Amino acid sequence: MEVILKQDIKGLGEQNDIVNVKPGYGRNYLIPQGFAIQATVSAKKVLAENIKQAQFKQDKIKKDATELATKLETIKLSIGAKAGETGKIFGKVNSIQIADALKAKGFDVDRRRITFEVEPKEIGEYLANLNLHKEVKVQVPFEVIAE
Repeated sequence: MEVILKQDIKGLGEQNDIVNVKPGYGRNYLIPQGFAIQATVSAKKVLAENIKQAQFKQDKIKKDATELATKLETIKLSIGAKAGETGKIFGKVNSIQIADALKAKGFDVDRRRITFEVEPKEIGEYLANLNLHKEVKVQVPFEVIAE
């Protein structure tokens, strides 16, 4: 029995894959649970069209992320933080502060896409990794300064 998977199923396949399964498994588990639909001719045509449209959207998202990455490569941020006499800051600089600084410069980046190689806990220069797309990543330098 051929079915089209609606979501990733470990050991069977990924979303939008057409897989062969035993009839009982497909009819009694996959289809009633909403994990798959039966792979009829019309369902395969709909699947092909959906994949084509999704690919077009992904290409546009990737193009936008690439354009944003080229603009972000030229900027440098300064993040103010309260620090002690030894240069150690109270608390740490987090992704929310980086996202706010980027927004102030006119770049809208989701804070969940920002990571650090080294957590900024002292005054100095660091790099923030921005995952704009699964294939587009950029590093933005920033400096932690004492307020």
